[in-house]
Amino acid sequence: MRTATLGDLEVGRIGLGAMGMSHGYSGAGTDDAESIRTIHRALDLGVTLVDTAEIYGPYVNEELVGRALAGRRDRVVLATKFGLISHDGRVPGGLDSSPANIRTAVEGSLKRLGTDHIDLYYQHRVDPGTPIEDTIGALADLVRQGKIRYLGLSEAWIGTLRRAHAVHPITALQSEYSLWTRDQEQILPVLRELGIGLVAYSPLSRGFLTGALRTPADVEKLDDSDFRRSNPRFTGENFARNVRLADQVRAVAEQAGATSAQVALAWLLAQGDDVVPIPGTKRVTRVEENTAADAVTLTPEQLATLTALPVAEGGHHTDDQMKVIER
Repeated sequence: MRTATLGDLEVGRIGLGAMGMSHGYSGAGTDDAESIRTIHRALDLGVTLVDTAEIYGPYVNEELVGRALAGRRDRVVLATKFGLISHDGRVPGGLDSSPANIRTAVEGSLKRLGTDHIDLYYQHRVDPGTPIEDTIGALADLVRQGKIRYLGLSEAWIGTLRRAHAVHPITALQSEYSLWTRDQEQILPVLRELGIGLVAYSPLSRGFLTGALRTPADVEKLDDSDFRRSNPRFTGENFARNVRLADQVRAVAEQAGATSAQVALAWLLAQGDDVVPIPGTKRVTRVEENTAADAVTLTPEQLATLTALPVAEGGHHTDDQMKVIER
């Protein structure tokens, strides 16, 4: 696999999001053995960036990733996140990026991941109760201690990003970015000005762009715990319109001799060598399909057709979830 750069950090240009192996999607946590095989297969195919977070589960996804990486740690750029769990109960169920909470969080993540350092440590969501300068200052201390190597933010916006970067270099911003979620194109020029890479989560729009969900009945079959059941893009008229948009992506895929997922990832890769998608999966077959997007080259006409498509109908998160996403 070819490589990409996130600040000074070099990674395989397609990463792996591990969340769905343990959290948020139908079947999560039901086949850890297949999930571990998926991580191993991803590494064999050139994936280096593996992404998790303490909130996934909570905790069990980090434990799973730690088991999968035993004996393979030196092959991985390991990323995890903090800030959605308040470990001392100061902010029950809320955001906590206070220095004290960070110090507790990192020790737990290191133990669960079975490692002495985290390569890329993200603030999961911006905490309005803690100045970003205090958060980044605490993280910079962890860098000096050797417990983390690089710093990241997730779903932060321009002002916060600049303030954070002024305290300590930020290596990556992780945000939702795909054919269907394009607001990150407003911040890309700032990222490039500052030398910060963009890690794109949900690059396949939570599986919608794979073509796996075609009818309302498909959504109804999802587990009650599957958060797509309440996602605005998967409900009512939004769903019907988005299926038609997915069909247009599939038409380009047929021209390109690839799958819809591969075309959606290839479009993202074409946006720059500082954009790294982290499609999530818990199946070997899917990780093989996704990583094969590295070899897909879209024509200028195909890229233009995809770029001209409208974004999906409906928000990419619920209203409550959007309250903790900076825009």
